[in-house]
Amino acid sequence: MKVLLINGSPRKDGNTFAALSEAALVLREEGFNTNFFHIGNRPVRGCSACGTCARTGALRCAFDDDIANSLIEAAQDADAFLFGTPTYFGQPNGALLAVLQRVLYAARPVFAFKPVACVVVARRGGATAAFQTMNMPFEMCNMPVATSQYWNIVYGAAKGEAQLDAEGMQTVRTLAHNLAWMTRSLATQPHYNPDSEPHQRTNFIR
Repeated sequence: MKVLLINGSPRKDGNTFAALSEAALVLREEGFNTNFFHIGNRPVRGCSACGTCARTGALRCAFDDDIANSLIEAAQDADAFLFGTPTYFGQPNGALLAVLQRVLYAARPVFAFKPVACVVVARRGGATAAFQTMNMPFEMCNMPVATSQYWNIVYGAAKGEAQLDAEGMQTVRTLAHNLAWMTRSLATQPHYNPDSEPHQRTNFIR
């Protein structure tokens, strides 16, 4: 079984990568294959609300000039996901959010009913808000969210400092064990997903 770890930091080998790597060690010990996907530091688009993906059902974003569709392709054969992000102004990295919104909208069936979790790295404050922001789209897309002994937050500023956060790294390891347990448990019934009612969309304007 395979877990895809998405590094949402523009720094490929910074503190976010260190936190994800700690989880990857545990996942490999649990018998999982782990692949890393780096968002990188090249420009990415936000969703333009063109609706092309919804009309065609192609499970791809209409714009193919950044890494969004590469992430969808990498997610196809993943059994679970672990996202990592730095905290910028109390929020996840904007590039990660832009890509995440597009891939979940364009290719929701690729992600639905697969376990997921996120790890947030911060210098000091804003991490809980970023953590909540990351989890909200997962809950909209029928993705079971794995938990840990605490919120999945690791503290560090300069490269390497995250590894000095003993509690944070322990939280990440506990998360990895729980993600492995959840993924393995759900795999015992790989062809069973809950029935869904037709989606009713309403708003508060009458």
